[in-house]
Amino acid sequence: MTNLLVLREQLKKFYGKYEIYITPVCKFLVAFISFIMINQTIGYMSALNSIAVVLILALLCSFLPMNLTVVIAAGVTLAHLYAFSLECAVVALAVFILMFILYFRFSPKDTLVVLLTPLCFLLKIPYVVPLAMGLIGTPISVVSVGCGVVVYYVIHYMSESASVLNTFDAEGVVEKFRYIIDGIIGNKTMLVVLAAFTVTIVVVYFIRRLSVDYAWTIAMITGALIDILILLFGDLIYSTNVSILGLILGSIVSVFLVKVLEFFVFNVDYSRTELVQFEDDEYYYYVKAVPKNTVATPEKRVKTIRVPEKAVNHPQKDADGTRRMPK
Repeated sequence: MTNLLVLREQLKKFYGKYEIYITPVCKFLVAFISFIMINQTIGYMSALNSIAVVLILALLCSFLPMNLTVVIAAGVTLAHLYAFSLECAVVALAVFILMFILYFRFSPKDTLVVLLTPLCFLLKIPYVVPLAMGLIGTPISVVSVGCGVVVYYVIHYMSESASVLNTFDAEGVVEKFRYIIDGIIGNKTMLVVLAAFTVTIVVVYFIRRLSVDYAWTIAMITGALIDILILLFGDLIYSTNVSILGLILGSIVSVFLVKVLEFFVFNVDYSRTELVQFEDDEYYYYVKAVPKNTVATPEKRVKTIRVPEKAVNHPQKDADGTRRMPK
């Protein structure tokens, strides 16, 4: 444990020292992976599928605020959908505008969540998002998480329905709009996931704020179990075809990942908990103090060894001027 604490402190010190370089690199990687995933899922516009275009956009995002990265990702998505179907692009634009209104109004600081949620779905570990946001976020984080969920299912639905949408002729514009809107609104899987993630975030948030030992661990395990139960219950009612094995394994991996997050964000030593009581003129105070696990990072010391002057063998000269070393 001591070695891990030392590693954590060294990572924090390294980030603090090189933050000006690390932050743009992280922004670049998030944007690059997001654009690659979008191109692989709905890569209908060939001009945007070029790796050079992706690199340029990601490099641009590395110097821009994260909120603009979300807007650019939405623009790339709309461009692909427009190349496939104008109706899909119009419906997606309406969905994005509604989400941006809610997102920028309630949780504009959770930009990373909007981008990472669809990526976590593609990596089969979406359950880490509500657990993590319940631990480090607030109940308002359900807005940003919900936006990420909607983005994933809208893109996934339009990608899966491409063959059906191609069967509509030019005169069936109204029927095509109706088919797309009904498919999005009537997506029971998306609604069940939204409900499960919302409840999980709220439950995890309130449990981790309790004044009990190991509140964060209890919160993440309880949240994972509630998430599993709601998703299974939704599958039983609406036949969402959820993979039980994938759900259980994904939840286990998610708990492990948020446990790593806890180590870096909220690592405390409950064995040294203190209960403090004091008063002032108006109140009595009962305070529970839990110390953090900290360790001093070892400092590198450079020791200079100086050789005494007498110990140095200087060359001597013979009578003829030839240099020789003393015996």
